Amino acid sequence: MISEFQELSDKIDRLAEMTMSLRRENAALRQSNTLLGRENEAFMERLGEAQLRVEALLARLPQDADSIITSEAAQ
Repeated sequence: MISEFQELSDKIDRLAEMTMSLRRENAALRQSNTLLGRENEAFMERLGEAQLRVEALLARLPQDADSIITSEAAQ
């Protein structure tokens, strides 16, 4: 009977260790997720800014730019 209690105690100890390990892993994953979310937001902001710059450059092109490019390519 004592060995059964010892076995149960060992299982409880392993369960407690596993629980603590999973809590540490979960905390690390939450921190990583937060950092990746911030990084994603920064990249999305940069992408939006780049899109605005490209649109501004396209708006500055002359209307007949397609014909100029086509004639230059034919030469």
